Amino acid sequence: MRGRGLGYLALVGATLAWAGNYLLGVIAVGETDPVSLTWLRWALAVVPLFLIAQLIDRPRWRDVLRQWPRLLLLGLIGVAGYNLLLYAALGTETPFQLSLINAFNPALIAIAAVLFLGARLGWRGVAGILLAFAGVFWIISGGRPLTILEHPPKIGSLVMVGAIVAWTAYTIIGRTGPRLPPISAVAVQGAFVVAALTPVVLVQGLRLPETAAGGWSLAYIAVFPSIASYVLWNYALQRVPPAQAGVSLNLITVFTAIATVLLGMAVTVPQVVGGVLVLAGVVLAQETPRDRTRPVVERSDVRAG
Repeated sequence: MRGRGLGYLALVGATLAWAGNYLLGVIAVGETDPVSLTWLRWALAVVPLFLIAQLIDRPRWRDVLRQWPRLLLLGLIGVAGYNLLLYAALGTETPFQLSLINAFNPALIAIAAVLFLGARLGWRGVAGILLAFAGVFWIISGGRPLTILEHPPKIGSLVMVGAIVAWTAYTIIGRTGPRLPPISAVAVQGAFVVAALTPVVLVQGLRLPETAAGGWSLAYIAVFPSIASYVLWNYALQRVPPAQAGVSLNLITVFTAIATVLLGMAVTVPQVVGGVLVLAGVVLAQETPRDRTRPVVERSDVRAG
């Protein structure tokens, strides 16, 4: 019982740190740019990740590195692609808006699992996905789904849709190969991202934060969403059923909403209505009437960046 309780606390800590990536990402990307922020984030995080992986995973590094082509692909799609698109979206949209769109990710992964992994989807899964999709469409259209052609959504919302598509591809590809020690795999992917983005940084130049707020935001992003969340998440998965861990990812949106209100940022009625639809749909899609321990998609592969 005590172990499971600690697991739930770890889930809260992991999702709280990931929510901070949205909130402080606005400050950091405002003083740098998506490429610089992504490079700096993983350049600062990758060495501590390798050290923590050695302590916790105790991997056979030779076996891990044999999978380098797959880890490189995963790093480019999920670690680099998701973060670049998220930070680009934060340049034009609010963290709360983007966290609501991100909440649709589990439902999108469920659809991809059916298409590419042969997963089965019951009526609750179908109903939940349709409900969540309706919520995302309501959010993106600003509560005017019938007039979306006359009032096109902001580019940031569309970019965020691209981000969750990238994370869906990352998750599905990650489920098709051999299972690797999770923190070790993230460390190697982070190293590949730093190496891949280094030529881009050299050509365009590296923009560093200009103020103390920007510097502290970058430090937070490098430490908490990049390191602490992964450690806490994998600790929790050893003690909490995957289905319950997956549903807990909705706390990212909840924490972002609370912070939005406390910071005095605007919250619109379409966001609230759409967010309720998305979260309800995701919860519905993850539960089955008789077996609540087997979600439509195993959530151990799904994180929030």
